[in-house]
Amino acid sequence: MPFDLDLQSIQEMRDALQKAKEAQQKYLAFSQEKVDEIVKRAAEAAAAKSLELAQMAVEETGMGVVEHKKMKNDVGSLAVYESIKNEKTVGIINEDRKKRIVEVASPFGVIAGIIPTTNPTSSAIFKALIALKTRNGIVFSPHPRAVKCSVAALKICLEAAVEAGAPDGIIGWISKPTMAATTELMRHRDIDLILATGGKDLVRAAYSSGKPAYGVGPGNVPVYIEKTANIQKAVKMIVQSKTFDNGTICATEQAIVVDKNVKEMAVREFKKNGAYFLNKQEKSLLEKVISPLPGHLNPAIVGQSAVKIGELAGISVPVDTTILIAEETRIGKDVPFSIEKLSPIFPIYTAESYESAKELCVKILNLGGMGHSLSLHTDDDKVAREFALEMPVSRLMVNTLSSIGAVGATTELMPSLTLGCGSFGGNITSDNLTARHLINIKRMAYGTKEVDVPKPSSKSPAPQWIASNQVDEIVNQVLNNVNGAGQLDSQVISELVNQVLKKYQMN
Repeated sequence: MPFDLDLQSIQEMRDALQKAKEAQQKYLAFSQEKVDEIVKRAAEAAAAKSLELAQMAVEETGMGVVEHKKMKNDVGSLAVYESIKNEKTVGIINEDRKKRIVEVASPFGVIAGIIPTTNPTSSAIFKALIALKTRNGIVFSPHPRAVKCSVAALKICLEAAVEAGAPDGIIGWISKPTMAATTELMRHRDIDLILATGGKDLVRAAYSSGKPAYGVGPGNVPVYIEKTANIQKAVKMIVQSKTFDNGTICATEQAIVVDKNVKEMAVREFKKNGAYFLNKQEKSLLEKVISPLPGHLNPAIVGQSAVKIGELAGISVPVDTTILIAEETRIGKDVPFSIEKLSPIFPIYTAESYESAKELCVKILNLGGMGHSLSLHTDDDKVAREFALEMPVSRLMVNTLSSIGAVGATTELMPSLTLGCGSFGGNITSDNLTARHLINIKRMAYGTKEVDVPKPSSKSPAPQWIASNQVDEIVNQVLNNVNGAGQLDSQVISELVNQVLKKYQMN
């Protein structure tokens, strides 16, 4: 009788984990030079298949745009490699000769890697490379709806790594993933760290597993068009960013906040860039498609084009429509346009003042993007710096595409497909995760300061309490000293007790 899918998946996970653990023990002996060669070969192999993997991802998931997924694969492979290739991750990685402190890199061990359906190949490549760079083993649980393309990407990385000399099994995966197997993987005794990218329930499960975990939260990203912005450039960037891979990057703009002084101009530019503004009836139809249940996003719209989403809602839009926009004033779980949509749909909010704009941005972030990212278009650097100081986000992209700017494509931020949200979003880090987050740093410190430790004073304070057996002993000593002395003199007894107590104080 065949095993059910959960049992097959769990057994496959255990086998992959055992192989990864054995391989990681061998990998510990590798030099920095050998590790770097392995990472390079794996990155180059993945980049060579970037387009093919992008095509597989779109075909399997039905989400996104092939050309854009290829760009994400290039970021996850070559851009990530370039950013980590010179980092020391083996042996002594830093030495301060003046302070006489030596820092030594030590891998975590075996990592559990969770891959989302929105970035199924780029995230797989990225996590495999940073694990290889740090001498960690890694076992992946792909999303069930993207398992073929994710496994294809991992096989490319593993085969290239093994060909370059890495131990076989250093990268592993579950080819028949189930929630039961994923949960057991995260809780398994041989897992030392979790890299979780996915829905909030999965990330919450990672944090509750009892293991150290890097989990990233949702990104309900506001974009503020401030009155001094170059409106033409700002709108073009926003549309390009929102349509990039049909909005599947978590750092993509989700809600437009525009100063009332420049709103008319902004609306005109959005229309020039293919935006379709919904009337009240159309907005009502689309709301039901965005969120059939309050606070819950309809997965059928994720990564789809504006035209296709319009069809799902029964709305006829021009074939060259890039994004769908509706006027909005409210923010809440029961307001479909205000939640994270992961698709080319925007609410547009009018800010009556600069302070009002800041309040709107914070409310949007509070709905599901706290700690993630915020996009700002302004020519006033004072405004940018005020936002940086006041907004509860880990990344603030100024005058660029938020979606790919956050992952390092149009900014100098560290290239990464896993973006920390800091304590604002319940994460342990606010960084763009990379290789340095996957090593422990041991520190050897030499003595540099001479210290004379003072001896205890001979006049120590009297003890605050005396154990009952000590009291009995004192009484016995007193009685022995006065044995046969006839009537006891209280002054004599008091003196004798004090003498005995002094002996205990000295001991």
